[in-house]
Amino acid sequence: MIDDFKGKTAVLTGAGSGFGLECARIGARLGMNLVLVDVQQDALDAAAAEMRAAGAQVLAQRVDVSNAEQMEALGAAVLERFGAPHLVFNNAGVGAGGLVWENSVKDWEWVLGVNLMGVVHGVRVFTPMMLEAAKKDPAWRGHIVNTASMAGLLAPPNMGIYNVSKHAVVSLSETLYQDLSLVTDQIGASVLCPYFVATGINDSQRNRPGALGADKPTKSQLIGQAMIGKAVSSGKVTAPEVAQKVFDAVAAGQFYIYSHPKAIGGVQTRLEDIMLARNPTDPFADKPELGAQLRAQLRAD
Repeated sequence: MIDDFKGKTAVLTGAGSGFGLECARIGARLGMNLVLVDVQQDALDAAAAEMRAAGAQVLAQRVDVSNAEQMEALGAAVLERFGAPHLVFNNAGVGAGGLVWENSVKDWEWVLGVNLMGVVHGVRVFTPMMLEAAKKDPAWRGHIVNTASMAGLLAPPNMGIYNVSKHAVVSLSETLYQDLSLVTDQIGASVLCPYFVATGINDSQRNRPGALGADKPTKSQLIGQAMIGKAVSSGKVTAPEVAQKVFDAVAAGQFYIYSHPKAIGGVQTRLEDIMLARNPTDPFADKPELGAQLRAQLRAD
C-alpha cells in the first residue's frame, strides 16, 4: 500500500485514454511523477501536454506493450529518469469477440500480446527494480495494479478470446500477490476487474498493428462488437470513478478492485457451478430476451 503519493513515480500503460488517462490525471493532482505509455502517438502527446500543464514531471514513451524489447527499453528509461517506480499500472488492453473457433491466429496473437503479455512484461521488467529499491530502504513502498475485467472472472459467450486473456491476467495477478508476500512486505498487488465502463476499448482496432491485420470480420464478431459497444456506451459508471477506486485500493492495500460490485453475483454462480460440478449456468438466465436475440442472430442464415 502507498499512503502518500506526492513525489512518487507512477508508470501507466494505456495512458492515452480510459482508465490510464484518468489515473494520470489523479496522479498529477497528487503530485506524482508520471511515466505515460501508449501505442497511439497523438493520444500520448495530448495526455503528456495535459499532465505537464498540471505541473507533473512527465516521461512519455510510445511503446507496444506486447513487445518485450520495447518494454525493457521503457524500464531502463524509467530507472534512469526517476528511479524505481512506486506504482505500476499495467492497464493497456484491447477488446475482441466472436465465436471462439472463428478467431484467427493473428487475432489470438494481437489480443494475448497486448492483454496478457503486456502485463507479463510490466511485471517482469518493473518488479525486480521495485524489490531492489525496497531492499535498500525499509520505508520504501510500491504497488502493482493489473487491469483484467469481469470477463476474467466469468465466461460470457461470444467473447472467448477476450475472456481467455483476462482470466490469465487474474491468475497472474493473484499469483503475483502471493509471490510478493513470500519475499517482501513492502510491495503490494491488485487486480482491476471493471464491468462495462465507457472507455476506448470498443474501438481497439484503431491501434491494431499492420502485421497482425484483421481478416474480414465474421458475423459473430460483428454481432459481438455491436453488443459490447452498446453495453460499454450505456455504462453508468465512469472511467474517472474507476480510476479513483484504483488509487483508493492502492492506499488501502486492497487486492480486488470492482467497478460494479453487484456483478459479483455472476461470479458466485460460476464458482457454485465449479464446486457442484454442474454444467455452466446460462449467462442470460436473468435476461432471457438477450440470449434469445443472440441465438436468433447467430443461427439466422
